[in-house]
Amino acid sequence: MPSPLIAVIGPVETPLMHAWVEHYRTLGVREFHLALHLPEHAPRGTEQRLRATLAHLGITPALVEHGPWNESTNTTLRDHLRANAGTGWQLIADSDEFHTFPTGLEEVTRAAETAGHTVVRGLMLDRVTVNGHLTEWCSPAQEAAEEGTRERLDAAYPLGGWITHRLLLADPRKIVLARSEVPISSGNHRAPGHHPARGPVAVVHHFKWRSGIETDLRHRIARFASGTWTETTPAVRHEAARFLNHLARNDGRVDTTDPTLAFRPVTLHQHPLTWQDEAHQILTRWRPTHAETSPER
Repeated sequence: MPSPLIAVIGPVETPLMHAWVEHYRTLGVREFHLALHLPEHAPRGTEQRLRATLAHLGITPALVEHGPWNESTNTTLRDHLRANAGTGWQLIADSDEFHTFPTGLEEVTRAAETAGHTVVRGLMLDRVTVNGHLTEWCSPAQEAAEEGTRERLDAAYPLGGWITHRLLLADPRKIVLARSEVPISSGNHRAPGHHPARGPVAVVHHFKWRSGIETDLRHRIARFASGTWTETTPAVRHEAARFLNHLARNDGRVDTTDPTLAFRPVTLHQHPLTWQDEAHQILTRWRPTHAETSPER
């Protein structure tokens, strides 16, 4: 039986929701344990739109919450979903994360169990447009066509690189599969005390850098800075500020020519030949930035 998928869904676009569900169903997922979280700045009617979209796809969210996006919010909702999803392996993803594996999900979990591991690791590969502009990826006419949304998303952001850990100085590690009894840290980055299975690293295709992200990050900074939303450390604010500073230096786009970010053509079906070597080096060498580090560094 394929692992159930656990996810907290924010106010994302309808086509992204279609593409996301299509992707994970292609991987064999049959059970979706989802929570909707709508912060106060979400457009009116967002809950109804997402509920209708999911209902059309045969999915009913287990939880719906309105209110501040405190740093602990997603973790609390995620853990509630996990506790009610039954025992065994669980697949964990955000709504802008499309995991891919070298083999089928059941083969991945079987290999981990054989090796005595309780978690499987992945690494974020940030996807952007060919010129780095934060554009819309699905026209109004295309929104009506539910088929092929995953392929359109994949084609709209054909480059993959290292925004998360090299530009934001954020944690690129992800726990993509875990046994239900294993506690996972905020952001699904670590499972303290549990060593991930060695071997192939899952690709976490990260489709965050879309139209609307700049406004969303400005909301995030303002609300955390004012105390409207509760933060554990200023790290999230500083990461967002680093991205906005990068946009300001590059005429509102991601600099896809920056060798530090190492952008190259990728798809959901094909990652760089050097992926595993690069991924293992990053997972081995990456260390968190001190919380007091400024947004400039």
